[in-house]
Amino acid sequence: MKSTVYKSIELFIIFVLIPVSFTIKYSPLIKGVIGLIGFIYVIFVLLKVEKLKFKIAKNLNWKQFWKTTLFKLSIIIVVTILFVWLTNKTSLFVVLLNKPKLWVFILFVYTFLSVYPQELIYRTFFFERYNGMLKSDNLFLFINAILFSLAHLLFKNTLVIILTFLGGLLFALTYKKTNSTLLVSIEHAIYGCWLFTVGMGEMLGFPS
Repeated sequence: MKSTVYKSIELFIIFVLIPVSFTIKYSPLIKGVIGLIGFIYVIFVLLKVEKLKFKIAKNLNWKQFWKTTLFKLSIIIVVTILFVWLTNKTSLFVVLLNKPKLWVFILFVYTFLSVYPQELIYRTFFFERYNGMLKSDNLFLFINAILFSLAHLLFKNTLVIILTFLGGLLFALTYKKTNSTLLVSIEHAIYGCWLFTVGMGEMLGFPS
């Protein structure tokens, strides 16, 4: 399981073959089973092969994290409000204003059932498993962002691919700096929840 060849095949199956296959029309049940098996495999490798322990590190720099994240969020807020205002004004804060209970429910479900599993796979597993396979750290981060955007091909939306690529870069940089699944999950949840809040959630699969 430690060989480069095995890891390369593993990477291709988990991060390319499976996401691309999800763009093809076939049984949602089969897709769900494939996704579940893949996730179980990821957890197994993290715990039994990489010997990773799921615990919150004691030396996290929370002050720096919040300072950096809120700065990036402020830029995202300005850009996205302008974007929604100019492209589809009626969608601006539509769920928050009209369905506040649904808004709260979706934020909760999204954070714990979508964001955290994604970060376990695309940051924790990817970095722990494949770090060192490439000499260039920048190329490694770039590939991580590309693969993260590839996971969103099923939405068949160019803007989603661009947004998830940019998000993938931000999350990869955060994980590289902090080595914390918790921190990168919080950052991911904040940005994702904001996109849903501002009115861009429908293209990302959020109910509206």
